[in-house]
Amino acid sequence: MEEKTREQIGRKYKWTLEDIYATDEAWEQDYEKLEKLMEDIPRIQKTLTRDEKSLAGALHAMEQMEHIAGNLFVYARMRRDEDNSNTTYQARTARAMDINVRLGSALSFVSPALLALKPGVLEGYIEAAAPHCKKGRDPKTCKKGGRCSKCSNHTHGNKLLAPYDFMLKELVRSKKHVLSKKEERLLSMTADIAGAPKDIFTMIDNADMKFGTVKDADGTRVQLSHGKYIVMMQSPDRRVRRKTYETYYRSYKDMINTISAAYSASVKKDVFYARAKKFGSALEKSLFSDNVPVALYDNLIETIHKNLPTMYHYVDVRKKALGLTDLAMYDIYAPLAKETHGEYSYEQSMELVKKGLSVLGEEYGNLLQEAQDTGWIDVYETPGKTSGAYSWGVFGVHPYVLLNHRGDLDSVFTIAHELGHAMHTYHSNKNQPEAKAGYEIFVAEVASTVNEVLLTHYLLKTEQDADARRYILNHYLDQFRTTVVRQTMFAEFEKMTHAAVEAGEALTHESLCRMYGDLNALYYGPQIARDDTISFEWSRIPHFYNAFYVYKYATGFSCAVKIAADILSGRKNAVRDYIRFLSSGGSDYPLELLKLAHVDLAGGEPVNVCMQEFARALDEFEQML
Repeated sequence: MEEKTREQIGRKYKWTLEDIYATDEAWEQDYEKLEKLMEDIPRIQKTLTRDEKSLAGALHAMEQMEHIAGNLFVYARMRRDEDNSNTTYQARTARAMDINVRLGSALSFVSPALLALKPGVLEGYIEAAAPHCKKGRDPKTCKKGGRCSKCSNHTHGNKLLAPYDFMLKELVRSKKHVLSKKEERLLSMTADIAGAPKDIFTMIDNADMKFGTVKDADGTRVQLSHGKYIVMMQSPDRRVRRKTYETYYRSYKDMINTISAAYSASVKKDVFYARAKKFGSALEKSLFSDNVPVALYDNLIETIHKNLPTMYHYVDVRKKALGLTDLAMYDIYAPLAKETHGEYSYEQSMELVKKGLSVLGEEYGNLLQEAQDTGWIDVYETPGKTSGAYSWGVFGVHPYVLLNHRGDLDSVFTIAHELGHAMHTYHSNKNQPEAKAGYEIFVAEVASTVNEVLLTHYLLKTEQDADARRYILNHYLDQFRTTVVRQTMFAEFEKMTHAAVEAGEALTHESLCRMYGDLNALYYGPQIARDDTISFEWSRIPHFYNAFYVYKYATGFSCAVKIAADILSGRKNAVRDYIRFLSSGGSDYPLELLKLAHVDLAGGEPVNVCMQEFARALDEFEQML
């Protein structure tokens, strides 16, 4: 598809950012308005903790400032994303970032001031904000007369404080991990130092690392890069895959001592902050913000271990599909099927998505149509446009989706994925106050992945061509391998490295490669050839410098598969429960919100259901060989 300029793209294929600011002048007016509002912060600081009414007024005033600051940044950044060479929006993005930083700094007194209140005062504010049921029922589940807010037994708490009750609860929960002012200030001064390991790795990986060249299947010499590595590893030519694999990892082997030192420092940093903040471990500290118990993390790993025979079966099927007598790690990315469908126009893609998601009900379908018709989506790649895809937006305005539609099946799945995020945002914003509308990463990927799973099932149900079905199933199987099994392996590696440092052990390149190599052998099984090279894979994973993050990919995908299974099997109220989850925003902790969709991660059921679906899809694929 020939790339057009933005001016050549039709209006219906562009998002309508004017719904945030009708003109750039309106943006400037809001910028000036925020500057004036910020002048009132010293007064707010003086009256913040005076009484219940003062606190509610202060929180509302701060929310108003943060709302404008968010609008300023999102609008400027999305305008810049249309064309990153546009200096006007480069400047506005920088100004918006600056005022957001200044606002955050000016409001940094809030949490310390509230935590400094006498014991019981903050808890009293929370109690005053909470709704009550005269019959003693939990207000969240009280159903007499409909939703609890309509129940005759129900009494509202302080309506001004109610939007902030969860935020205040979080403050109380974190109190035991807050140090003295002097200690907190000292810790804050280490922020730049703490970021050094990640910065060092980033520079090595993206600036200093030099990769070699490899001849492709046509004999053309290709300069390897991070992007080209995956492309070359998908070559049908096994020689190309092997040479790419060996050449790419040779660069990491050459830098392994430096990278090991950087990663070791990163782990030590995590352990230091956990101990300083009075946590039992770095893992416990990382899970704290989502209120996730360590037992759940451990249970994910244990459940995947119990289901590893399915992964071993996958390795056998892959070997069979490729016609190989032995399978190596450089064969893992080799395609098992070719895409046979021609190009999907944007309109065709949207029709497929709408049909695939029709099981979510008429209202959901109408919203998808609204997204297509009313300027939610920026569709095509143009010069200077930000690559990839995302969903974003501001409270009070419909969500937005950035695409770079290419017309292949992956582009269709991308639309479904990003609209899943958009619908999550839409329902949360519609049903929650602004203070509770934002949701955590832990649940964010659930909504997007539900859409992908539902679309997959629709395509498999309606597609008659055997080659096309193989391609769709292969795409589906790759998600289980990469998002569930592989990310859990990463999660277990992180647990091992942090536990080693907490036990006083040193992390060397030998110990790190040994740990990773052993894990890779465990997760992929005896049917894949073990080699020394894959032991170095840990050294190229940037996520490891943001510890204990990757497990959320595995849990999110598992929850999505469970929700999709409930919907497709016709479980009573499955769609209603799922929409309730989408509407819950950040009104509670992620595990509690997922229960609204009939998903309980505590016992491991969603992960088991997910791996059972992996096994089912794998059997279906094997029968097609």
